[in-house]
Amino acid sequence: MATKQSAGGVQSVERAFHLLEVIAAADGEISLSALAQSVDLPLPTIHRLLRTLVTPGYVRQLPNRAYVLGPRLIWLGESATRQLGPTGRPVLQRLADELGESANMAALDGQMIVYVGQVQSSRSMRMFTEVGRRAYPHATGVGKAILAGMPDSEVEKIVRATGMPQPTPKSAATFDELLERLEVVRAQGYAIDEEEQELGVRCYSMAVPGEHSRIAISVSGPSSRVDAAFGERAVPLLRAAAAQLSREMRLDQNVNA
Repeated sequence: MATKQSAGGVQSVERAFHLLEVIAAADGEISLSALAQSVDLPLPTIHRLLRTLVTPGYVRQLPNRAYVLGPRLIWLGESATRQLGPTGRPVLQRLADELGESANMAALDGQMIVYVGQVQSSRSMRMFTEVGRRAYPHATGVGKAILAGMPDSEVEKIVRATGMPQPTPKSAATFDELLERLEVVRAQGYAIDEEEQELGVRCYSMAVPGEHSRIAISVSGPSSRVDAAFGERAVPLLRAAAAQLSREMRLDQNVNA
């Protein structure tokens, strides 16, 4: 159904973005008739909006007349991802200061996790994860936190595309094992990387709330320091930090304009 226009918004712009979201949610291609059912707009209006989006490359029409997202969005997405780190740095800095361990921000980019922000611990023993590093989502705390917010069918598509290599013997080796771990994440509201990405390193992670967020933050360090007692302190701080980031990035749909 069509979204309600926000106060002070431009209706045609909001409708165009809603079309993009519906096409993205189709996870492939979508026909004009399916679009019409999803957005509850007159066909002439949909045609006009699609023509506007096709011309600059934000939407592409296939030979079978179905629609998919266009290549111009790739550049926008990459630019937006690069901005996550600077946006989140003050929040990461507070986490690192309060917990004494490295704080990270990561996003799901296609089927891989990419680290977009980090504040290193001042301690000599710490986790070294460079901004820009890519990792498999099934074997990271931030990845599991993000995957836990998705339907199992969507998780399966990602795993099929990437495979399930094991960075360490503690990484999930099968899809069923991954699903069991994601159920734990869903139940407790946060993820723990139990030396699954790097032996000797433990990580507490939490997804940034938002319908289409695909972003998570974490604190990580040597397993000798990042233990259960550390987790009791870290989880409330991670939850508050994730909520703050959601508000600042306008991922929280309840934030007033």
